[in-house]
Amino acid sequence: MTATSIDTADLAARLDDAAVTGTPIPQLADTHRVDVDAAYAVQQALLARRTDRGERLAGAKMGLTSQAKMVQVGVDEPILGQLTDTTQVPDGGSVDISGLIHPRVEPEIAFLLDRPPTPGTPFTDAVRAVAPALEVIDSRYANFTFSLPDVIADNTSAALFTVGPWQPVPDGLDNLGVLLDIDGHTVQTGSTAAILGDPRRALAAGVALADRHGPDLRAGWIFLAGAATAAVPLAPGVHVRATVQGLGTAAFTTTGGTPLTTTGGTR
Repeated sequence: MTATSIDTADLAARLDDAAVTGTPIPQLADTHRVDVDAAYAVQQALLARRTDRGERLAGAKMGLTSQAKMVQVGVDEPILGQLTDTTQVPDGGSVDISGLIHPRVEPEIAFLLDRPPTPGTPFTDAVRAVAPALEVIDSRYANFTFSLPDVIADNTSAALFTVGPWQPVPDGLDNLGVLLDIDGHTVQTGSTAAILGDPRRALAAGVALADRHGPDLRAGWIFLAGAATAAVPLAPGVHVRATVQGLGTAAFTTTGGTPLTTTGGTR
């Protein structure tokens, strides 16, 4: 179905209510035939609900840019979501995850946009700085299971993010080592090469998706290029750190309940 033949406002409200209440819902594909174009329309309606409540758009994010993530969730192409100011956690800060449904964390690369990029804009003109980052994802669907349109409509499972100190853009970003540590134990290792082969390609892909589906990318926005490893289940009461070779670290501590006995692995 297309965006003109489904009730985008109703589907956006279902996803919004699921996030606000921390209650998973059935996949949209169970009851609606939503294609990719319609899913992006639902995503826009979802973000409109949130900005109407006072949230401010602060960036965009790529999803499913690594083969590990594609395999993990069973889809096969990258997607674009949006970030708001209320979902950013200060580097080194703490975050209550008790309201999330089934949070997972992954290490990322972040870009600071210097100008509104459009298709064909050179990377060096579009990006002012780069930083290590962490993203907490939290699908609003039961069992963290979804189709490609499902996850697009759900704003690419976006929940929270942290950006480390901004750094000048290095000459190369295509093969930097990445570590994800939880409570001092390395639970994932990877490389920025997992992000479409080079995180700069993720920006180009995101610009193309934004040109087709929105939103309009803006100067000063944060752009999360995608995960360098598979996501790891996230427990309350743990310290999480991403380290990117040559760029430094980003970290936060979770609160909100009884810590789990294990935080490693994927599911």
